[in-house]
Amino acid sequence: MTVFLMPAPRLVIVVPCYNEEEVFSQCLQALSKLLDTMVQNHLVLQDSFLLFVDDGSQDSTWEQIKAACAYKNHVQGIKLSRNEGHQSALLAGLIAAAPQADAVVSIDADLQDDIHAIRRMVDAYRAGYDVAYGVRECRQTDSWFKRTSAEGFYRLMAIMGVKQVFNHADFRLLSRRALDNLLGYTERNAYIRGLVPLVGFPSIEIGYARGIRTAGESKYPLCKMLALAVKGITSMTITPLRLIAALGLFICLLSLVAALYVLVRTFTGNTVEGWSSIMLSIYFMSGVQMLSLGIIGEYIGKIYLETKRRPRFHVESLLGRDHPAADQFLP
Repeated sequence: MTVFLMPAPRLVIVVPCYNEEEVFSQCLQALSKLLDTMVQNHLVLQDSFLLFVDDGSQDSTWEQIKAACAYKNHVQGIKLSRNEGHQSALLAGLIAAAPQADAVVSIDADLQDDIHAIRRMVDAYRAGYDVAYGVRECRQTDSWFKRTSAEGFYRLMAIMGVKQVFNHADFRLLSRRALDNLLGYTERNAYIRGLVPLVGFPSIEIGYARGIRTAGESKYPLCKMLALAVKGITSMTITPLRLIAALGLFICLLSLVAALYVLVRTFTGNTVEGWSSIMLSIYFMSGVQMLSLGIIGEYIGKIYLETKRRPRFHVESLLGRDHPAADQFLP
């Protein structure tokens, strides 16, 4: 049986960077070598390139990106005016890549994701898949706490109703068609790994083993992982609001049962007494109310920010003004 393959694509590899001066040279060398090999093997077109997005770094990351753009034809760079967060930096890179690419791969600069899986992603694209998810098959290089908290994050998101691929972060390939549809989601608080499955189109999971970070520090400690979870949940699902409603109903039913119990005890001459039970009830209900108000406030805050329609980010510099992305970002 003859298998029809798509033509070799013009591939853009988007790499968000934040304070990555220690690992940037290794990342540039490894990805450049991979890209050259794929060009030589006719897997991608010769004008494929790397696009580094500096997310307001405070070290020499941008200077290294500028130097790479100066002496390498296959490197472009974008500098955001301030630190906007990983998701915004990634989005800026995807927007810039969209007019120029047949397929886009996003990967972090720390090289913990297996860059050789990109070849298999391109093979999947040529076989007809619009989305190729990079899925971590093992986390043996992570500490017990990191591994447990990360897997707990994915399970929590699933419980909350966020439909995302388990053990998949932001290492993926998108076809031009999938990318154009993804960029059609215009919310300010975009949670990209939750939006991609909503796009649909044929997809496949590409397994790989997660490596160790060769230099620098992790940009996702526990506090940022929790913040990402809150952003993802409140951006993608209203399950917490439904849980609040269910909790309110449960407490009402529990209060009704307690009221009936008190009435029975009163009519039988056994008056219920006790300061402790009263205070515990007050503290419990106060905690429930404050938690509920906090969750509701988080959603209201998201609505408030969305209605303002503020820009997702501001681009300070774009190396390679002559390409189509310049018209979108620079005056």
